[in-house]
Amino acid sequence: MSTTNVMEKGMEKSDLLKGMVAVVTGSGRGIGKAIATVLATAGAKIVINDINGELSMATAKEFELQGVDAIAAPCNVTNNEQIAQMVETVMNKFGRIDILVNNAGITRDDLFMRMSEEHWQAVIDTNLTSAFKVTQPILKIMSKQRQGRIINIASTTGVHGNAGQVNYAAAKAGLIGFTKTVALEYASRNITSNAVAPGFIDTDMTKALGEDKIKKVVEKIPLGRMGSPQDIAQAVLFFAGPGSYVTGQVLEVSGGLYT
Repeated sequence: MSTTNVMEKGMEKSDLLKGMVAVVTGSGRGIGKAIATVLATAGAKIVINDINGELSMATAKEFELQGVDAIAAPCNVTNNEQIAQMVETVMNKFGRIDILVNNAGITRDDLFMRMSEEHWQAVIDTNLTSAFKVTQPILKIMSKQRQGRIINIASTTGVHGNAGQVNYAAAKAGLIGFTKTVALEYASRNITSNAVAPGFIDTDMTKALGEDKIKKVVEKIPLGRMGSPQDIAQAVLFFAGPGSYVTGQVLEVSGGLYT
């Protein structure tokens, strides 16, 4: 995705999400930024959130230059006080929150017997507990609105497991259980809760694996290629749409890797 034009050529703009406000955590770059871009193209107002304040501001500025109503609301999604400030900033600007995408996450990979408790806890805190901390205050707002969309970015690793990622797999599996429970508790308020589970996606994280490892994984993918951040973003858009009769579901976007 271009760093100077968040709206890619050929992207079809629509009014599907016109008037809606979308908060996307970890949206300064990568998959989060792609999600924010697709939601913006569908007419949503965008809140760029990242732990890196400068990156949040720069990304929000890119959106603004493309005519998107966007703001930066940086915070550490494991810090309650910073989350409260983020929510206050959004409400002061837009007065509502319609879509929350819990995308922020990290990896600290190692084999189980070598994994430190520090790396275990860091991944659990950032990839799972943060979703609890961010979603709780926003659900209060959505409940008053009697409308909302919660979309959690899980992983196929949380469904199928993956050697060397016991912390990541546990966090993402927990996020799936979180998703389904919120769906049950908040359906009566017209709030849906769903998860997108990416497979092997072309990001900075996967590029760091090196060409040989990437090639071996791609050979196992029936569609014969890595996924793109836009593939994930389009799945998020499906769940974000108004009038959805889908809740409590997990959509694997993996090119058929585990079929």
